[in-house]
Amino acid sequence: MPFIVIFILVPFIELATFASVSEHIGIWTTLTLAFVTAIIGGLLVKYQGIQTILSMRGAMDQGQMPLTEIFDGFCLVAAGALLITPGFVTDTIGFALLIPPVRSALRHFISKHTDWAVAGSSSGSYQRRQPQDPSILEGEYEHVQDLKKELRDDTDA
Repeated sequence: MPFIVIFILVPFIELATFASVSEHIGIWTTLTLAFVTAIIGGLLVKYQGIQTILSMRGAMDQGQMPLTEIFDGFCLVAAGALLITPGFVTDTIGFALLIPPVRSALRHFISKHTDWAVAGSSSGSYQRRQPQDPSILEGEYEHVQDLKKELRDDTDA
């Protein structure tokens, strides 16, 4: 059923909307408007994507899980896909996903109506290890002589 909606119903709605708009304002104006919305949407997605990455990095530097930023990133990817798709209905949904209060309302709706939980520590944050001395290299080692002795003992038995 979702495939029918995505691949048949949405393009049909887009074509009907495109035809209706072009009937009122003309075909060339409609094509120009569709092209301009794609360019503006792409620029907005790029700008907000960079801001989301910086915000995510700031949250991780403070030892917090960047859950809001991850959700915003998914919304921005969806907005980009919708804005690339030619049509006014998908552009409207794509531009709506670019508005932070709309993303916040969507995030609240999803968290309220699903059983999603964050796995991890009970405090909701993680511990970032800080190197105490940058000249010290941490690692693991094994004594090769002990391994050779174990292998000899195993083959002798």
